[in-house]
Amino acid sequence: MLSAEGFAASAVAVLGGLGCADAVAFGAETPDARALQSAAECLASDEFSKRLQKHLRGAAPFAAAREKAAEECLPGAGALLRDPNNILGVEYCKAILTQKLPVRPFPVRRVGAAHGAPLGQDVFASASALRRLLVTKGVASLAPYVPDTCLPVYVRAVQHGKNVIPQAFSLALLSRLRAMTAADMARTRGICEGLENRLFAASREAVSAQHLYDLLKTKRYAHARLRRLALDAALGYTDELPPLPPYVHVLGANERGLTVLREAKKSARLPVGQSLADLSRRGGAAKQAAEAHAAAEDFVALCTAIPSPCGTAYTQKMIVLRGNNV
Repeated sequence: MLSAEGFAASAVAVLGGLGCADAVAFGAETPDARALQSAAECLASDEFSKRLQKHLRGAAPFAAAREKAAEECLPGAGALLRDPNNILGVEYCKAILTQKLPVRPFPVRRVGAAHGAPLGQDVFASASALRRLLVTKGVASLAPYVPDTCLPVYVRAVQHGKNVIPQAFSLALLSRLRAMTAADMARTRGICEGLENRLFAASREAVSAQHLYDLLKTKRYAHARLRRLALDAALGYTDELPPLPPYVHVLGANERGLTVLREAKKSARLPVGQSLADLSRRGGAAKQAAEAHAAAEDFVALCTAIPSPCGTAYTQKMIVLRGNNV
C-alpha cells in the first residue's frame, strides 16, 4: 500500500525497532552494495531534490524524472534505477542512512523472471505471474514454480476458501468508492492535483477494478500509484496515519525466530507483540496503525471465495512453526 520509498522505510524501521538486526538482505538486479549506497546518498541529497522538482515541473512521470535527476547528480545512478528491485534496494539503503541505523545492506542477486513479468522459461516466476496463474488455472498449476513444502499450504488455503476472487474484490472496491463524495476522497493519503475528482468520476463509470484503473490512467502517474490510491480511498487511509510502524507485530516465527525475538525484546526500540489488540491498546499512533490493519483485513474478508466476519485481525493467533512443520 506504499511506494518503494515508504515500503523500504517501514521495513527498515521494523528491523531497527527490534534492535538486534545488523543487516538488511534483499534481492537486486545489481547486487553491488557500494553502488546502491552511493545512489541512496544521491537520492537523499538536496541537489537531487532540486533537480527532481525541475523535471516534475516539466510534466515528466515521476519514475522518469527521478531517473534523470539521479543521473545528473551521479552518473550511472539513472541506469541503476531502471530496475524495480534495484529501486527498492536503493530505498532500503536510503532508509538506513536517513534513520541513522547501525545496519548494513546485504544485496543478493535476483534471478529468474523480472518483477511483474509473465510466465516464460524461467524456473523462478514472478509473484504477479503466480497470482494470475492461480486465478486462471487453479492452485495445482503452481506446482512447477513453488517449493514442494509450500504447495500444500496453498492447496489448503484454497480448499478453505481463502483465495481472493477478482470479481468480489472489484465489487467491494467499487461499492466503497461509490459511497464516497469527491470531498471524502480528497482526504485520502497522498492525493494531490485534483486526483479526487478523477477518482470520483471513474468510480461511477467503472464496472470492475481493472476498468477503474484504466479510466484513471494518465501519463503523469504510474499505474501502481493509482491502484494504491484507489484502495487507500476505499479503506479511508489519510495523511494522519503514522508514516512509520509504531510497533513490531509478529505474525509468525519458527523456533530460531522465537529465540531471536526473546533476545530482541531486551533491546527493542519499539513495542513487540503478537496480539494486534494488545498493541492497539497503547493508543495514539499504535491505535491508528492497528485500525488501518484491521480495516484492510475486514475488506479482504469479503473478497475471498468463502467470506469471513469482521474483526479477525484482532483475534488471529501467531503462527509458530515447530521442526519441519509448515
